[in-house]
Amino acid sequence: MSEIRPEQEFDFMKEKIKERPINKKKLIRRTIITASMAVVFGLVACLTFLVLEPVFSNWLYPEEEPGPIVLPAETEEMLPEDMLIEENESEAESETEPETVIQAEIELTVEDYQLLYEKLYTLAEEKSKSIVLVTGVKEDIDWFNNPYETKGQTSGVIFAENGKEYLILVDKGPIENAESIQVRFRGGTQAAAQVKGVDSITGLAVIGVAVKDLTQEQVEGIAVAELGSSGGSKMLGRPVMALGSPGGTGNSIAYGMITSVGGTLHLPDSSYKLLTTDIYASPQASGVLFNMHGQVIGMINETYVNENMQNQLCAIGISELKSILPRLSGGEKTVYLGIYGMNVTTEAQEELNVPMGTYVTEIAIGSPAMQAGIQSGDILVKLGEAEINSYQDYITQLAEITPEESVSVTIMRQSQQEYREVELQVMPRRSE
Repeated sequence: MSEIRPEQEFDFMKEKIKERPINKKKLIRRTIITASMAVVFGLVACLTFLVLEPVFSNWLYPEEEPGPIVLPAETEEMLPEDMLIEENESEAESETEPETVIQAEIELTVEDYQLLYEKLYTLAEEKSKSIVLVTGVKEDIDWFNNPYETKGQTSGVIFAENGKEYLILVDKGPIENAESIQVRFRGGTQAAAQVKGVDSITGLAVIGVAVKDLTQEQVEGIAVAELGSSGGSKMLGRPVMALGSPGGTGNSIAYGMITSVGGTLHLPDSSYKLLTTDIYASPQASGVLFNMHGQVIGMINETYVNENMQNQLCAIGISELKSILPRLSGGEKTVYLGIYGMNVTTEAQEELNVPMGTYVTEIAIGSPAMQAGIQSGDILVKLGEAEINSYQDYITQLAEITPEESVSVTIMRQSQQEYREVELQVMPRRSE
């Protein structure tokens, strides 16, 4: 029997393990598939986040809706002398014996005159917090296909703040069709603005600046102007102050007085009071007219200035503008029929038997009113179901009409020696 050597004891258990060869094509294919799936997953995740993030943000942190705009009611301005008269009348009623009043002669000096202007400047500085300079930037291409920018500027006034935006009333010309709008506040703060609404009849627009785009320090330097009244009967000869760009350049100031309040702007479906002053202004003037109580009484507009007084500063009365501000702020376009009108006077009603209503003086060419058959000389007495007794009634009721929906208009048309009733259907449209 042969002897087994130690090194041969486990020879029968030896084996050689071979590594499986790597399939490079399969490895590359799996790598590509894995990477593609990762890219697809990432895209799906991004799209899901973009779509659902606003939903969850609004759900968890709901954004507050802007509050309603509340404009002050129309009240006739109480002048200091009126208050004195009332006090004297009440004292006269309570006293039985007349009282002797001794008036001392007061001599004003140059220092007093200077002090008066310093007081006016102090008031102007305070009210300038509500005045802004608005710049509209437009892009265009010249004859050589080179792009360039044009900028138009105008001054506006902050008339409301709804909790979300500062609402600013401006002339629409410089910002019309602008690619971007920049607002510069009194302290130098600048912010982007968006157009809220445009009124093509008056040529005014409302733009908004988001409050969130301003710091707390910047907000403290901004003020909302108080809207006064331009309908008072005692405005003639009263001192006023023009802020904004009465001289054609931003941040300019001018003082003067009201020289006329009898002018009226007869525009389609509207009527506005035109205030004139003795202030020497630029043809490119813009801004706001304030009374000495610091209230806005008009928006400067040189479009309707008298041809004989080319540099006379004029303004559209704020009282009539108040009715369109809420609609412009909400992005609602004004309803357009194209009727120029006036009130039927009491004398015409009594002596000529003219029906009470809106006397149609003119019809705009191509307007819905012309297409419906309304003519100059007609008396509009009913719009829809509402009775119309004056031109202001017509303007007020027109704001309640829905554009692009047919509405009945009842007119009284003269036929020989009498007026006969005619009912027409008009399709009002939105103003451009």
